[in-house]
Amino acid sequence: MSAQTATTASSSTNVQQDVPGWAVLGPGGIARRFLSQLPASSVGATLVAAGSSSPERAQAFADEAAEHGFADVAARSYDEVLADPRVHAVYVSTVHTGHAALVLAALDAGKAVLCEKPLAPNHGTAMALADAARQAGLPLVEAYMYRFHPQTAALLDLVRQRAIGDVTHIDASFAFRAGSRSGRLFDVGTAGGGILDVGGYPVTMAAAIVQAATRVAVAEPTELTAAGTLGPTGVDEWTTARLTYKGGITADVRTGVRVQDDNTVTIHGTTGKITLSDPWTLGEDPTIEIRTVDEDPRTLSFAGAHPYALEADATTAALAAGHVDVPEYTLDESLATARTLDKWRAAIGLRYPFEAETADIPTVSGRPLTVAAAEPAKPGNPMRYGEVAGVGKRMSRLVMGVDNQPDLAHASAIFDLFVEQGGNVFDTGYIYGGGVLEGRLGKWIQNRGVREDVVVITKGAHTPFCDPESLTKQFLESLERQGTDYADIYMMHRDNPDIPVGEFVDVLDEHRRAGRIRVYGGSNWTPARFDEANAYARANGKHEFEVLSNHFGLAEAYDVPWDGCEHATDAASKAWLEERQVPLLPWSSQARGFFTGRATPEDTSDAELVRCYYSDENFERLRRARELGEQYGVPATAIALAYVLNQPFPTFPLFGPRTIAEARSSMTGLSVDLTPEQVAWLDLRD
Repeated sequence: MSAQTATTASSSTNVQQDVPGWAVLGPGGIARRFLSQLPASSVGATLVAAGSSSPERAQAFADEAAEHGFADVAARSYDEVLADPRVHAVYVSTVHTGHAALVLAALDAGKAVLCEKPLAPNHGTAMALADAARQAGLPLVEAYMYRFHPQTAALLDLVRQRAIGDVTHIDASFAFRAGSRSGRLFDVGTAGGGILDVGGYPVTMAAAIVQAATRVAVAEPTELTAAGTLGPTGVDEWTTARLTYKGGITADVRTGVRVQDDNTVTIHGTTGKITLSDPWTLGEDPTIEIRTVDEDPRTLSFAGAHPYALEADATTAALAAGHVDVPEYTLDESLATARTLDKWRAAIGLRYPFEAETADIPTVSGRPLTVAAAEPAKPGNPMRYGEVAGVGKRMSRLVMGVDNQPDLAHASAIFDLFVEQGGNVFDTGYIYGGGVLEGRLGKWIQNRGVREDVVVITKGAHTPFCDPESLTKQFLESLERQGTDYADIYMMHRDNPDIPVGEFVDVLDEHRRAGRIRVYGGSNWTPARFDEANAYARANGKHEFEVLSNHFGLAEAYDVPWDGCEHATDAASKAWLEERQVPLLPWSSQARGFFTGRATPEDTSDAELVRCYYSDENFERLRRARELGEQYGVPATAIALAYVLNQPFPTFPLFGPRTIAEARSSMTGLSVDLTPEQVAWLDLRD
């Protein structure tokens, strides 16, 4: 149901569009605080339903709502609440691990969502929720209620106005001592501990201050170090972290559930400091104290605000405006926070059992994965397909690289999105992550039960272990890591010209005849050496090399990022590929971000980008990609991908998105058909 449909449905029940109907999903302690302040809504928001897995708890909350002036609150199951046309928005306040399913269900029902922090236990799940909101066009707001309080707005204004000069350091804490080691706070199964429960407060405050000081939209630490204590139940009970941001601002943050801290925020600047003595709970009269070298101390008071009502009103205002987030705390900020909290937990060795590398991590929705490649004509499937003789499966033209996935939960979310968008080819290598990434891909495939639906490219024999014996040893280890008995495509990751090419062909052919490899080829092999291998194969009754994976893209490469790499961006290589019709699986088709907008002739901060791609000709290619992108309504990166897809020889470009948003952005290139004349024009061949 869309937001418009939800609004129309609610109008039919005589609930006025300008009087938002709210429901609470998960009527616990924090929901009661929300309930107590909702009557202060400036737009007259009203509570119309309470949802719970327990009918008794739902009814008790509905009865309590009557004491706050909300009559006729329906006490129902979650599904019944989400089907109620009077409900415009929901407040999700279950335990952390219950958020994702309810957020997705609410978005599917066309409701705006205000979700208690953390949005999800990890960044992988959080980005899936953010993607769902963006696809639905509905608000999803993480409920850091202090961000909506006028005290916080005033603080950030003071920072922007340089009231204490340049910000240099931030100290922020939120920690308390729980009475006993029991309940959700001490349960690893519900993502307990201080970091996820209240550690996000100092992290988000530090980020907001850095954003105000540096005028960036989203600030994320470039470095994070931490130390802490995991208690007997396995959760973090006390931990401190040092954050360093681009530009040099630092922050010390603390959190815990077994140690009481001062729970204050102090901002240090070059001319003074600002102190908030009540930044989080925001009692009757929170204050800001400013002390500088040039003025007497002064105190600002912010009595009378109701932050829970303010966050509710901001959420419904976004719904009315057709926005997916709110300016006080955007979805991009939520995702940056999730990444930071992941790093904080990783720094102290905390990973919950349900997100371990050996865990059976389900889809975020909990529903079975839909393998779109099995139905390429399915409506909404944007993927293009091709075939490589011998593989025996239809292959998506886009190939997902696995080397940018920090953990199984993150990888699962991106791999699921890729498959549901029609992708089915994955590229991995023996050396990636010291072998961890092969195992991660294999575990995801096992969890989803899709081995025969996907095509796995396995690479090995990397320098300095590029010889027939190492090839076999690494290949068999790769199969074991992946939990499979064959590779759809196997490619040598490097060549070793000191070894006669026939020795490599012999060992690869042996594995193929044994059924362990279906198709093989070379990655970073020269065309001449590729031809030599195939001449030997033909002369000796062996299978030939059938695929090549070299660097290829719109930007011509003047050097390569790693030793032993080969590119195919020169005219001679392009002519060879067209003549041979060898399927090319190009890596770095986006030229390491050259087409994203961060490459300019004046910016030489990325030495690798400059060394490999900076030239007048490539900047002209970038200009033309932008011009053509404006005509098609897509970014230059999409045009760069379309250039690779529309070559006169078969291509299956590799891409390695770090987020779901990056994956979707790259996939927009699938919608662009370029003529041979446009391809030539982009490549300066006209």
